[in-house]
Amino acid sequence: MAKQRPNVLVTGSPGTGKSTTCEQIAEATGLTYVDIGSMVKSQELHSGWDDEYSCYIIDEDKVCDALEDQLNVGGNIVDFHSCDFFPERWFDLVIVLQTDNTILYDRLEKRGYGQKKLTENVECEIMQVILQEAFDSYREEIVQVLPSNTVEDMESNVERTVAWYKQVLGQLR
Repeated sequence: MAKQRPNVLVTGSPGTGKSTTCEQIAEATGLTYVDIGSMVKSQELHSGWDDEYSCYIIDEDKVCDALEDQLNVGGNIVDFHSCDFFPERWFDLVIVLQTDNTILYDRLEKRGYGQKKLTENVECEIMQVILQEAFDSYREEIVQVLPSNTVEDMESNVERTVAWYKQVLGQLR
């Protein structure tokens, strides 16, 4: 069965504004917001707890199995800091949010990240690891790289995504 509505993936380093952006896009479009981090916890889609990083060790196969039917139908906006394990066929648009390193550092510090976790996430952003994952995992034409430093950036990103969604939805009808 072909998707009746597109799926969007919003990815990026922790602290780039994925959750807030996804919530606003979902509200504006009616897309179902899928927070992978919350799913991993609530549905126990993990293989345990990592004390060093204070997070669950995600079981990618369990996550994909849990999402398969929902993503095949379409109409979802998925929020996660990694993207290379999702099937390419699931997404019609992949948004990679990027944030200036100084701003990102401050955001993660306010979250109470330990120094090692904070440093590794900022280094990940500097090295553009998530961006490279996206380009390695999806067709280049569906990957959009958007700045996420300010409230104005976020508003612009939401507006652009809503406009894209309406255009694609019109083409599907």
